[in-house]
Amino acid sequence: MAAQPILVLTTGGTIDKNYFDQLSEYQITDSAIGELLKEGRVTLPHRIVELMRKDSLELTDEDRALIADTARTAPESCIVVTHGTDTMAETAKALAGIEGKTIVLTGALAPARFAESDASFNLGMAFAAAQTAPAGVYIAMSGQVFDGLKVRKDRAAGKFVAL
Repeated sequence: MAAQPILVLTTGGTIDKNYFDQLSEYQITDSAIGELLKEGRVTLPHRIVELMRKDSLELTDEDRALIADTARTAPESCIVVTHGTDTMAETAKALAGIEGKTIVLTGALAPARFAESDASFNLGMAFAAAQTAPAGVYIAMSGQVFDGLKVRKDRAAGKFVAL
């Protein structure tokens, strides 16, 4: 299988949050995605584009349109979108009409900068799915790759589940 380059679009979310003890709060900071890929020894060609630094609850229709337009016009056909988990499925729906691209949304339930984060695992799953799944929109979370239009976050269980 020939390796195709992957476009990574970062939007913020828990995966890029950092805890500031003096403030007693989490804030989205510089994206950790480049460092995660470096630590994972990813040699597959990839390009990272930071679109925004937002909690997914703050994303607007305009933000989703920007994500979709960037994916649609990108030369890459394999795309990973890092995203907050609360509205990931909503953004997946906004990406559903894009043809000829495999788009995989992923994120984390704990910040990437935490030792016990699911960020690296989810990002790795998203990279694998972007290379192997047919064109469409997917969500890679909770150890599974879901149809992006048939999934929801189960907040009580702390995982994603198929509809």
